[in-house]
Amino acid sequence: MLGIKNLDVKYGDVQVLWDVSLRVDENEFVAIIGANGAGKSTLLKTIAGLIGPSDGEILFLGEKLNGLPPHRIVRRGVSLIPERRELFGNLTVYENLLMGGYTVSKNEIEDRAEWIYNYFPILRERRNQLARTLSGGEQQMLAIARGLMSKPKLLMLDEPSLGLAPKISSELFRLIEKLNSEGITILLVEQNVKKTLKIATRAYVLENGRMIMEGESEDLLRNENIRKAYLGI
Repeated sequence: MLGIKNLDVKYGDVQVLWDVSLRVDENEFVAIIGANGAGKSTLLKTIAGLIGPSDGEILFLGEKLNGLPPHRIVRRGVSLIPERRELFGNLTVYENLLMGGYTVSKNEIEDRAEWIYNYFPILRERRNQLARTLSGGEQQMLAIARGLMSKPKLLMLDEPSLGLAPKISSELFRLIEKLNSEGITILLVEQNVKKTLKIATRAYVLENGRMIMEGESEDLLRNENIRKAYLGI
């Protein structure tokens, strides 16, 4: 579904990603792990069209994404749930959903919102509440729900458990697994490496802007270097 080949990304004169390649197959659950500052968020933003690569190729369902504006990438079926949610705080829950569904026809909007509420019943209750007044967990639910409004084929999540209590994080991971089981391909960047490797199919390790390792999640969980560097074992 997604293929990235030899990707280089710079912020001005500072290079952040070097020769990055990865693939995500349809219906897969793939994770990207690495330390803070490794370039994980930059990679997701580049796929989403928020940052332009200086070299390399991004293919989605056989079509090149390089150079496309973000809204056209969303229309092709790619949705990014950004780090720290980036909600419209002075809009209601429902208005945030409408913003996420701008690529969906007017006839489908209400049906899509109802589909979302089945996953997030609390958002139905809070639909007229301002987003900034929600709890941290509810805000993360809304961020994911807003991303799902565009009917994505590939859902990318950037640190979704950041700042959440362990119980809320566990519920969130269960939801992401459910979305994947129902046909949405997942590309996840997450700080909770142990939990991530337990639920993802495969994973890539990004270090200082370079992909240094990839493999089945179970194999990476047993890898001595991964256990020392990211699991504290």
